[in-house]
Amino acid sequence: MRIVLDGTPLLGRRTGVGRYTEHLLAGLARLDTSWDLAATAFTWRGLNELAESLPAGVRPAARRAPARLLQDAWIRGEHPPVEWLTGAADVVHGTNFVLPPLRRARGVLTIHDLSYLRTPDTVTAASARYSDFVPRGLRRAAAVLTPSRAVAEEVIAAYRLDPALVTPTPLGVDDAWFTTPPPTAAWLQAHGLPERYLLFVGSVEPRKNLPVLLEAVRRLHAAKLGAPPLVLVGPPGWGPTLDLAGLPAGSVIIAGYLDAEQLRATVAGAGVLCFPSRYEGFGLPPLEALAAGTPVVAADIPTVREVTGALLAPADSPSGSPSAGSPVRLVRQADRDSFADDLAEAILALLSSPGDAEAGRTHARAFTWRRTAELTAAVYRRVAELP
Repeated sequence: MRIVLDGTPLLGRRTGVGRYTEHLLAGLARLDTSWDLAATAFTWRGLNELAESLPAGVRPAARRAPARLLQDAWIRGEHPPVEWLTGAADVVHGTNFVLPPLRRARGVLTIHDLSYLRTPDTVTAASARYSDFVPRGLRRAAAVLTPSRAVAEEVIAAYRLDPALVTPTPLGVDDAWFTTPPPTAAWLQAHGLPERYLLFVGSVEPRKNLPVLLEAVRRLHAAKLGAPPLVLVGPPGWGPTLDLAGLPAGSVIIAGYLDAEQLRATVAGAGVLCFPSRYEGFGLPPLEALAAGTPVVAADIPTVREVTGALLAPADSPSGSPSAGSPVRLVRQADRDSFADDLAEAILALLSSPGDAEAGRTHARAFTWRRTAELTAAVYRRVAELP
């Protein structure tokens, strides 16, 4: 059986979808199958990067073509079919919201979130086009994958799908996160980081709710509670410039994009990982932080609650209530002032009592990329057998 995945997210700097695609391909290649596993990319200028971006056991299958022209054609109709770019295939997997027209292959589509519908004010113009791409992809797809049950339920409801069509394939945590030690003082100094710090990981964009986190940090400093600096890690993103007014000099450090090894060390050294997002499809940074032994303060949104659920109190407890010794605090997104106050209070609580780090690691070990690959492979087998 020949399986072709969209490897376009592998090109350039790896963000969330790129890491998903990378680990899924590697996990599929390690499974005991006789499949011919290939990856394509819908690009003209970036195609030279594809072959070197692929893990062992995966080969490139692509033809150079302008991405924008392809996308415009795929929104208008059913040509050109993806096999024109990839060669014949039994299953084609659109890993990033877009499933092109198909000639004979069965289609699988991953929908990472519905931010283009749920929070349209927080997405780029490119992401807004998913409102056109996704319905077309769903009409072509024999199966749909999502990173969480919460997103699966949203997709089923939004597009009135048969629940049997949609399969959650939760993301995983790379083994290296569990063995990364906290960085040494020399390492921190060499990378411009203080001995104690709070941490945010993600692109700087409106959906991540950074203004509220900055307000929480501003209040901690105004109250002279000895809050450590906040380190922002991630690509520049887009949206309004962050307002740092009223924050002491050095209280916010912009570290920018870090490679995988630097990111793990930075997370392992943080006092608290802060994750105030308005909306997410999964919530990988909190899970990776727990694997590294770092406590987490996060907005109480369905996907983060799903990912951290075993570390929380029973369902009838107040929202966000932790279980005994939990390294996680979830905070309700009420009005801006209340949310900022509650974030600040939760940060202080974890700085003074970080909870059971080993409980967090144990919980994170349940999320593996092998399991992601196994669940995905089972979908491939099922759709390939359809008449």
